[in-house]
Amino acid sequence: MQKALIVDDDDGIRWVLNRVLNEQGFEIVEAPNLAAAKAAVKEHEFTIVFLDVFLPDGNGMQTLESGLFHAPVVMLTAETTFDHAVEAYRAGAMEYLPKPFDLDEVRALVERIKPKVGAKKRKSNKNNVDAEITSETKKSLILGKSQAMQLLFRMIGRVAASDMTVLITGESGTGKELVAQELHRQSPRANEAFIAINTAAIPAELLEAELFGHEKGAFTGADKARVGHFEEADGGTLFLDEIGDMPLALQAKMLRVLETGEVQRVGSTKTKRVNVRLLAATHQYLKEKIKKGQFREDLYYRLNVIPVHIPPLRERRDDIPELAASMLAQAAIELSITAPILMDDAIGLLSRYDWQGNVRELKNVMRRLAVLTPGASITMSDVALALGNDDGEKSQGDETLSDAVHRCVKRYLHQLGYADVQGLHKHILEQMEPPLLKLVLDKTEGNQLKVSEMLGLNRNTVRKMLKHYEIDAGDYKR
Repeated sequence: MQKALIVDDDDGIRWVLNRVLNEQGFEIVEAPNLAAAKAAVKEHEFTIVFLDVFLPDGNGMQTLESGLFHAPVVMLTAETTFDHAVEAYRAGAMEYLPKPFDLDEVRALVERIKPKVGAKKRKSNKNNVDAEITSETKKSLILGKSQAMQLLFRMIGRVAASDMTVLITGESGTGKELVAQELHRQSPRANEAFIAINTAAIPAELLEAELFGHEKGAFTGADKARVGHFEEADGGTLFLDEIGDMPLALQAKMLRVLETGEVQRVGSTKTKRVNVRLLAATHQYLKEKIKKGQFREDLYYRLNVIPVHIPPLRERRDDIPELAASMLAQAAIELSITAPILMDDAIGLLSRYDWQGNVRELKNVMRRLAVLTPGASITMSDVALALGNDDGEKSQGDETLSDAVHRCVKRYLHQLGYADVQGLHKHILEQMEPPLLKLVLDKTEGNQLKVSEMLGLNRNTVRKMLKHYEIDAGDYKR
């Protein structure tokens, strides 16, 4: 019978794992701390170990690195970041399981790893990674707690330390270059060059020279020899973005480089061997381009050794609050300003929006909000205004107030999502009253009596409104 060791100080976690592993025919030994785990290892021979990172008497990750367990290890962690996933694999873990988890998640993981349980423990990649990489360098820029991102973290964690070619797919703006950078930074090549080139942004007649270099006089304007990006990336990583737009003639030369590891400059008869890890990305469906004769099938299979797909932002809405907060904080640092606070209703609207431009669009909106938000907090109306600026609608000079209100409210409700709103009348009033109050206060230079006359409201009502919206009339006195 296969035997499993569960090392975790949480009774509930041990219960869930115990139940699933019993279903799968495992004999279970439980340990609430590292001391008990060490004693269990002396008495039993385990086929698999489930190990928590943070234990009362030590760190599970460090214990794994020490070589205590002579069996495949699944790390249990409440940390769901990319860095933590990579660290677990680098320490020698066969898998990692983010907390909290339920019975179905554990069942799926056990089914996935059962064929590997009898195999030897994976060797740690730790020694293959240059010790000079600092913790700041290794800090990941990829965020997300959604299941889709956890799958992506696992994939990157497994392949980062290899030299295999990776094809990264996903819609525009999903962060394909960011994933490429992480694959480089977590690899043994991290201290070498990372060269990124967008093949769609360079004219076809110049792309060959950019990639492979050229000799003096190779073509008009080539007044001196030039090193290409393959040679610049020698020893490091070359990232080719939008590979689907590469001309067919150049695809043939690219295939030869991948097969031989040698490059030939334009205008030269000599070849030079290069040691480059190639990463490629595209937002296009390459198999469809192959059917149309626009992309070489043999090159596709050379590139698609390890496929990595990045899901669009609308398919991982749970990640939007964390991404938005991080991007807002980063924008504030870059602009040397104090970051405004994202209110719950603002986060709700951000999470419901479809983000056709994906992470890139979200980043632009958060930068816009950091600059244009007048107060210390970002409300739903601020977000709606920032999003509405993207649709290209412009107010016409002869537009009536009624038409303007209709246009803006219609757009706002479209962004908000009708089905998710309750108490709409009060909600709309609370979005419209503050700017009206501020405009009238500015016109009357903060005179509350004149404000009440202009609005047709009694003075006490105006005072209550100012208090409710935390508006100080004194700010408008000149």
